[in-house]
Amino acid sequence: MAYVIKRYSNRKLYDTQESRYVTLEEIEEMIRAGKEISVVDAASGEDLTAVTLTQIVLENERNHRGNLPIGFLHQLIKHGEAWQDFLQRSMKSSLEGVVSNQREMERVFQEWMSRAGWGSLMPASGLGARAEPKRDGADADADRLREEVAALRERLKSLEERLEKRKAQPK
Repeated sequence: MAYVIKRYSNRKLYDTQESRYVTLEEIEEMIRAGKEISVVDAASGEDLTAVTLTQIVLENERNHRGNLPIGFLHQLIKHGEAWQDFLQRSMKSSLEGVVSNQREMERVFQEWMSRAGWGSLMPASGLGARAEPKRDGADADADRLREEVAALRERLKSLEERLEKRKAQPK
């Protein structure tokens, strides 16, 4: 459920769940804590969420906490809505890809756990009980799967490092 923040004509922001006035910094903290925020005009009911979140980003830039690349800002202004639409589609696609990859990784890991006789990551009983490892001579398969998991962890670590390097590069 989204936290509803009402914005009054005097520019004050009122948190309807906590029944108190809040600042942009407090809204930023709420978002960082994982809360979904919705900002509406108190009189008209108009959705002001995007404007308010943009204002938070701009305040961070002013205080040199955000440091968006200047080239990016120039392109954003130059291409306006077309650029913003492109970014929204790209970000949505990227997030969907991350979620899809995570699900596939969980599925593969579950399959490996099952093959190794380690049971499931998610307890079948729902009571937190894990299946006991099978001791039917499948030790060689279990060792092979452990090696595969170790190799995949190394590959994942390498990919994460590459991703961090890309994020650090100016656009």
